[in-house]
Amino acid sequence: MYYLGVDLGGTNIAIGLVNENFKIVLKDKVPTGASRPLSDVMDDMAALCASVVKKAGITFEDVACAGIAAPGSVNPPKGIVRYSNNIKMENYPICEELKKRIPLKEVYLENDANAAALAEAKAGAGKGCSSLVMITLGTGVGGGIVIDGKLYSGFNYSGAELGHTVIEMGGRPCTCGRLGCFEAYSSATGLINMTKEKMMDRVNSIMWDLAKNNIDRVSGRTAFDAAKKGDKAGKEVVDMYIKYLACGLTNMVNIFQPEVLCIGGGVCGEGDYLLKPLLRTIRRGEYGAATQTNFCQIKIAELGNDAGIIGAAVLGL
Repeated sequence: MYYLGVDLGGTNIAIGLVNENFKIVLKDKVPTGASRPLSDVMDDMAALCASVVKKAGITFEDVACAGIAAPGSVNPPKGIVRYSNNIKMENYPICEELKKRIPLKEVYLENDANAAALAEAKAGAGKGCSSLVMITLGTGVGGGIVIDGKLYSGFNYSGAELGHTVIEMGGRPCTCGRLGCFEAYSSATGLINMTKEKMMDRVNSIMWDLAKNNIDRVSGRTAFDAAKKGDKAGKEVVDMYIKYLACGLTNMVNIFQPEVLCIGGGVCGEGDYLLKPLLRTIRRGEYGAATQTNFCQIKIAELGNDAGIIGAAVLGL
């Protein structure tokens, strides 16, 4: 039996056919065209579902169900996207709309960050574990919680907003309206902001050379690349970033004590240069670490861009 996973993003709709071993058999994508009428977006979503099934050489009778990983606030039992900013949806019955267009009786829905966490728990960094917390370091900081193999998102399905826990009282403004959020410091956006501020203070830093003397060309790699070349200012940015990231992650460990704490996002491409000092700092702050025998494992996410597809596909299991 197969399962369809739909990863609905602001840029692309990615759809994959997933087998019982949580492996993607075939996948494809089309531009979302988020500014279009929602009926057009749904038409393209349904057409791509049909195309993927056909290309795989099967029929919808071989597909048990479909799942949608959507951005924004969702109500999974009702199959409704309550609010999405990037794709203009408000109380939109996305599951019913897809069922109108494809011959499947069951279509499930989940927030995209939650779906990614479920995928990592079932088939990625947390495979074989009963509990996992996932933190995704992108434009913002996404979170997902899996306890006893099931997603936890609160009584109103709005929980797991782990990026909006405060790690610096009265600190940097966050897009959510609070000050000092984990997201404001540990997202790629936060890292870039810290890099730019340091560059403005250190005009002789090689970070300027790496950015081609253009502050607008700073990326999440700029400070790390400079630090590896021995640039003091770059290292100061990296050390500060790791300090804040470790603070937020240590909070997650001390709250949940999951078997696996999984981190994903582009900055994870720094590998051990990020992970080793991060682990040292987390262990120092982990409650009861001196007498612990079983520690939460800190791992890099394994599924990358496929996590949304796989997580959506397994929602019905």
